[in-house]
Amino acid sequence: MLSIIHVSLGVLIALALTAALVYFYLKDITQKKHAVLRNFPLIGHLRYFFESLGEYFRQYFFLGDREEMPFNRATRSWVYRLAKNEGGIIGFGSTYNIHEPGALIFVNAPFPVLEEERKATPPMMIGEGYCRIPFVGKSLVNISGMSFGAISKPAVQALSRGAALAGCWMDTGEGGLSPYHLEGGCDIIFQIGTAKYGVRDENGVLSDDKLREVAAHETVRAFEIKLSQGAKPGKGGVLLAAKVTPEIAKIRGIPEGQDSLSPNRHYDVGNIDELLDLIVRVREVTGKPVGVKTAIGGWRFMNELTEAIARRGLHAAPDFLAIDGGEGGSGAAPQALADHMALSIDEALPRVVDALIENGLKERIRVIAAGKLLTPARVAWALSAGADFVNTARGFMFSLGCIQALRCHTNSCPTGITTHNPRLHRGLVVEDKAERVAYYCKNMGKEIDMIAHSCGLHQAREFRREHVRIVQASGQSIALNVLYPYPAVKRDWIAG
Repeated sequence: MLSIIHVSLGVLIALALTAALVYFYLKDITQKKHAVLRNFPLIGHLRYFFESLGEYFRQYFFLGDREEMPFNRATRSWVYRLAKNEGGIIGFGSTYNIHEPGALIFVNAPFPVLEEERKATPPMMIGEGYCRIPFVGKSLVNISGMSFGAISKPAVQALSRGAALAGCWMDTGEGGLSPYHLEGGCDIIFQIGTAKYGVRDENGVLSDDKLREVAAHETVRAFEIKLSQGAKPGKGGVLLAAKVTPEIAKIRGIPEGQDSLSPNRHYDVGNIDELLDLIVRVREVTGKPVGVKTAIGGWRFMNELTEAIARRGLHAAPDFLAIDGGEGGSGAAPQALADHMALSIDEALPRVVDALIENGLKERIRVIAAGKLLTPARVAWALSAGADFVNTARGFMFSLGCIQALRCHTNSCPTGITTHNPRLHRGLVVEDKAERVAYYCKNMGKEIDMIAHSCGLHQAREFRREHVRIVQASGQSIALNVLYPYPAVKRDWIAG
């Protein structure tokens, strides 16, 4: 009797499988959207299955250590080691190709700085003399803008706590100020995006009262007006409906469960003078430094900015410029913009610095650089080019455990960083990841200093363009100060 039941059950299963195969066979040969499935029913699904897994197979099995994009395995492994406090030591030589165009080569000094002669890299004031409460930037490397919403609650918590341990600042991104940003007690730069999330009234207009509320938090040290970001210049922030939870909707002041799409520019800022008006307004209301974040597409912006400051006076200038390269981007962005819009930080940064030097504004306006600057060498290059600070988003995402799964926009991040799925949050242990965030920041500082000392410098703020060489297409290198010579000062504010 038992054997008969087993046989009957087996027959039922076989019949069910056969029916399912027949159903999908007929469905495939009659559908009109996919040519492969129409011509090769059933087995054609393997093509789509392997295509969906292709990027992950390439990442782990086929691509070399220096081949993958946007970040190769060697770079990710370097960040992981720094975040785990394992050091940056390798054996048997580097896989970095110093003959490849764009490779960085630092000019080693014949007599490097001795251990006892080294000096600590000093902090730098932002907004001193031009606002009531200037800000002291203590760390060379800081956390770039990532909104709560784009990244998860535990990710924000870990970054906030880690930033406090390391002494670096954390940029809120355009998604507003959450309790989790404040939780760690770190320095915070509040970003004012085009939708004015967190500082908007019921009509979506910038509110002075909301600005004062945000500025009342002692750890909110500065405000950043975002014109554009490197991943998508000319396109506002994108947070898909699946990520707009009740909490995020409340913080941003928007409807729950609907796509959060920021305007592609500020409605109240259509030219340089209106931008400077907004800077002055926010600075007067909050009493804190106010800067501008933007990608650079050409020289018109800097030309118009410096001319307007010359006309209106130093009080109207932004306290800092956060320059984002076209290679930036830690969240969702249209591929057409991510691939082709805005200059690389390699070209944008020296040009921006040159414009400030020419117009006597380099001491007035601090420069923050961003755009795949997540290794000590890339930060040292940025300092050599003229940056005062460096921001990185994806560097700190890697320190949290990001594996570059490329699912940031899908709410299914396997490491819990860019998802609001509580089940996936379990993998991101805040206490552990906060330590890794701090280790990454501190160890970056140590290795940047190591490069400086090898160049014969006492500390990293002494980097100049002559300390780094860039490999050209010919295979030969050329000094950065030859590629971008320091300009003459045309406007002397002290004399004028």
